[in-house]
Amino acid sequence: MGFLKNDEEVQLQDVRESDLSIFFDHQLDSTANNMAAFTSKDPTDREAFLKHWTNILANQNILKKTILYNGCVVGNILNFEQFGNPEVSYWIGKQYWGKGIATDALSKFLHEINVRPLYARAAKDNIASIRVLKKCGFAITDEDKGYSNARGEEVEEYILRLESTKF
Repeated sequence: MGFLKNDEEVQLQDVRESDLSIFFDHQLDSTANNMAAFTSKDPTDREAFLKHWTNILANQNILKKTILYNGCVVGNILNFEQFGNPEVSYWIGKQYWGKGIATDALSKFLHEINVRPLYARAAKDNIASIRVLKKCGFAITDEDKGYSNARGEEVEEYILRLESTKF
């Protein structure tokens, strides 16, 4: 799926504590924060980041995976409950954007999640993420808006839904 060449590979593995420093570095990118929109209040606060991830790692109800590209840690992907619905979310380091990694990772991750419907959210202007979600079978079903720490203003978002287990 995506733009991956035959010799390139995306894999998912359990999140390791050693992955967290790479995730933190990804979160420091201002362009990535702006694109994601709904981020932490202060992406430079390592202590808050580590506390957040400690909670994620301890929560057995959250499925969390590290995304590897040719053996290198390039991001993370999660399945969790938000607003009473099962959701997926992912973050890919900016230097890996545009290679089809997110699409391939999400496609593989969806095979590990049996619950449907499944939801995702994306800022309306995050065209790349919306494209990834649609390629994996999600459809826009609703809209919402919320305060974006990264942008310092209210941002409109799409709510996307995946109905079937086949995509």
